[in-house]
Amino acid sequence: MGKSLRQAVRATVHLVLAAVMTFGLYIFITVLIITAVGTIAVAGAWLLPETVLVIRRIAGAKRQMTARWTGREIPEAYQAIEGSLRERLRIAVRDPGTLLDLRWMVASYVYGALVILALPLWPLALVVDGAWSGVLRRSPVVLPLITKIADLEARWSTALLRPSPKALLAARVKALAATRADAIAAHEAELRRIERDLHDGTQARLVALSMRIGLAQRAYDRDPEGARTLMAEAQNQVQEALTELRQVVRGIHPPILTDRGLAGAVRALAAGSGLDVTVEVTGGLEEGPRPPAAVEAATYFAVAEALTNAAKYGGGRRADVRLERLRTGLRAVVQDDGKGGADENEGTGLLGIRRRVAALDGGVMVSSPAGGPTVIEVQLPCVW
Repeated sequence: MGKSLRQAVRATVHLVLAAVMTFGLYIFITVLIITAVGTIAVAGAWLLPETVLVIRRIAGAKRQMTARWTGREIPEAYQAIEGSLRERLRIAVRDPGTLLDLRWMVASYVYGALVILALPLWPLALVVDGAWSGVLRRSPVVLPLITKIADLEARWSTALLRPSPKALLAARVKALAATRADAIAAHEAELRRIERDLHDGTQARLVALSMRIGLAQRAYDRDPEGARTLMAEAQNQVQEALTELRQVVRGIHPPILTDRGLAGAVRALAAGSGLDVTVEVTGGLEEGPRPPAAVEAATYFAVAEALTNAAKYGGGRRADVRLERLRTGLRAVVQDDGKGGADENEGTGLLGIRRRVAALDGGVMVSSPAGGPTVIEVQLPCVW
């Protein structure tokens, strides 16, 4: 009976939370909707989009609560409510997600009352199942019924809150369009960086090199010693130009990735960092097949940028890097013991990481509260 009792307690908590949410919807949201519609000519035009945003947050909380019970995530697909007041109002009214949430709200007023059926079962369950299980050593009968009611409530919520395939496809297309725009912006920025590096560095050295060789040729007959000096200086400039070219190439695809693989390249980054860095590689990343070159490069640059930020801005002394091979992709996590407070809008390179990863349909999660620690997690999908 112990297992059934624990499951029944968990189911009851789920049903009570569902009833509380339903009661809050009934009292709060209904009043807001009536007020917004009733004052549409005055404040309602502003209030209605805000009400829809509140409903979205509550529906999102319900999705999370249901996912905790069932163990399966419920996706969501909304159009962003932004722009002028007229545009916000139009999106709030016409978004299919709004109708979906309203349908769930109305239905929840009905099936949210399931908790009323479940709570009276508790005294009966303690008496009947206590005697049935304790005396006769039989399986509980009433307690599992409470769990089944919670299962039924979760199934209804899942069915009502799951967007239509058309809405999910539209949201996916919009996300891909945004990702494509970010990828194009990141690609153009990378091209500008390469052009700037070649123009300001390598090209200038090659022009100077050509001039020195020309001077050496003209001085060769009348001043052989001076010509040798010029040729020696030209040779030094050749070496410097080659060094700068190698740096440009490393910025495109580091040769160390080709030579050592991702794990070896990240260990080299750790060794050259100004922090005390530990690297952990799990999931058979070093033994199995390598990720695609683009995935390796994006992960490498993300780790490099995270370690650079930690050393330059974090103020900490150590960092931990974890590389993990997943069934559907690759995960990299960088955590430092710095002061935290990393902001993507402050030019710390986080936006560059996000754009580079988004171009490969990956995701970036940043946690950097004031006082630290800063944790940057990158996930990239790939086929092994």
